[in-house]
Amino acid sequence: MIVDLFDKQLVHLSEGKDGELSRSGMVLVPGGIFRMGSDKHYPEEAPVHRVAVDGLWIDSTPVTNRQFKEFVRATGHRTVAEIPPDPKNYPGALPHMLYAGSLVFSPPRHPVDLRDWSQWWQFLKGADWRHPYGPESNINALDSYPVVHVSFADAQAYATWAGKDCRPKPNGSSPRAAGSTAPSSLGAPSSRPSASTWPIPGRVNFPDRTETKMATSEPRR
Repeated sequence: MIVDLFDKQLVHLSEGKDGELSRSGMVLVPGGIFRMGSDKHYPEEAPVHRVAVDGLWIDSTPVTNRQFKEFVRATGHRTVAEIPPDPKNYPGALPHMLYAGSLVFSPPRHPVDLRDWSQWWQFLKGADWRHPYGPESNINALDSYPVVHVSFADAQAYATWAGKDCRPKPNGSSPRAAGSTAPSSLGAPSSRPSASTWPIPGRVNFPDRTETKMATSEPRR
């Protein structure tokens, strides 16, 4: 979760004794300029342009089941995964197919077509943050584990309750240079990706052998 240093709308939330934001368990991420978008992938990502982001405080760990449980107890919030779909939004759908649930990672025991994500993700009835592997599972001994099966709407609701936000906001006054080749915040431009990448077919057996090391790149120095 994030607290934008320049978002005055958040200042009245989570205030300490001296009227300052409570930053316990958070670390400061300095602001900077980075290159957003791509000219080589999806059309909607073009053009590459420079964006300035203000400094922010971010939680040093993911939100845990214990923390999310406190939020639910205080607000009565129901996650998207716990609410059955409204038939009005799915005309023609068979009634027995409209039920509350969530996607669960189910690795197959053999190689599969990586173009078909349904080969390793299963929409499981009754799967939600309290029951991560379906209705027969629970989180009784998992208080310190990250909460799962939450949508962006659920995360935003938690963040608002906690006096935080889910994402930093680009500085609207920052300069933008279409097709810019300016260095990123990680260093000079490079042909190597600067983040973890999807498994490469033929190099790793995903998803049936998830213990195999994934194809990743080292950060640019």
